[in-house]
Amino acid sequence: MDKSMSVQTEKKSLFTTKQMALIGVMTAVTCVLGPLSIPLPISPVPISFTNLAVYLALYVLGMKAGTVSYLIYMLLGMVGLPVFSGFSGGLGKLAGPTGGYLVGFIFMALIGGWAIDHFPGKYAIHVIGLVLGTAVCYIFGTVWLSGQLGMTFAAGLGIGVIPYLPGDAAKILFALIIGPRLRKEVQRIR
Repeated sequence: MDKSMSVQTEKKSLFTTKQMALIGVMTAVTCVLGPLSIPLPISPVPISFTNLAVYLALYVLGMKAGTVSYLIYMLLGMVGLPVFSGFSGGLGKLAGPTGGYLVGFIFMALIGGWAIDHFPGKYAIHVIGLVLGTAVCYIFGTVWLSGQLGMTFAAGLGIGVIPYLPGDAAKILFALIIGPRLRKEVQRIR
């Protein structure tokens, strides 16, 4: 096959070879950061670094590929690989009290990634997108957590969101500092 046919074939695929490789790399980063968690005695929801991995993936990959990267991570966890918080995995984790947050990360990736993709260099809009995406994730997680534990939504916010706000704000700030640099370096790779 000559080079022109190879390029045409690559353009017809959903992702380029480079994008597929980067999706694999960012999925691996999420698989490394995702299990790292700090349990809190007041909540079944640990402090997790999964959202940081997703924020960084959105800068490196953009909305579409960043969301695919997270979905691959989620599938790996669902089949039992210990990539979820606390080195856990399996459908039981998804069906448990923190499953709503795992689902909510999909919407966080779509919303945050959209802001990053559509407003390059506009960091205030990136913040808004990442915060809004995180808020949607919080809503999914809180509804799920409240239902699982038989508590009110307000009580769910008290144990599933409020204690995490400062840390998640710090993760968004970190992603805003590091993410654009990562994106720039990845774009330089030929």
